[in-house]
Amino acid sequence: MRTARLVLRRWRSEDRAPFAELNADPKVMRYFPSLLDRAASDALIDRIEAGFDERGYGLWAVDRLDTQSFIGFVGLSVPRFEAHFTPAVEIGWRLATSSWGQGFATEAAFRVVAAGFDEFGLDQIVSFTAKLNTPSIAVMRKLAMTHNPVDDFDHPTLPPGHPLQRHVLYRLRSHHQARAGT
Repeated sequence: MRTARLVLRRWRSEDRAPFAELNADPKVMRYFPSLLDRAASDALIDRIEAGFDERGYGLWAVDRLDTQSFIGFVGLSVPRFEAHFTPAVEIGWRLATSSWGQGFATEAAFRVVAAGFDEFGLDQIVSFTAKLNTPSIAVMRKLAMTHNPVDDFDHPTLPPGHPLQRHVLYRLRSHHQARAGT
């Protein structure tokens, strides 16, 4: 898939080293419980690719068109925990700090939302993050996702009292669903 400035694609072996570097960056992983070492980062790519094989969609690797460099991922995934809103399909993103503040996450996310609804027939896409993660919340709002505070939740994989435990949930319904009034 393409946007004006980006290519979203399946993962390649040469993505593993820069992805591991991204996952070891404390700034990138600020709103996650821990950094990922190389083995955990590689295992994440393996899970992402298995998701593509199973569902046809996933967290696409993202390259800048101008530099042809890997900058992270944007895509769709299925949360692996139980919550009041699961099962669900989530849109998520993780980009290298050198790509922050340039609109890449939003640009790619708009393309992913369109694919989710128009190519993969999803009725709804959710996104969630730690309540403290205002940059990601800003992207959710730019996507016109809606937030109802009653949907906020404590992430079940984080211990009580963890600073990232409280999460916000945003939702976006397909335009087909919205027109049908459902």
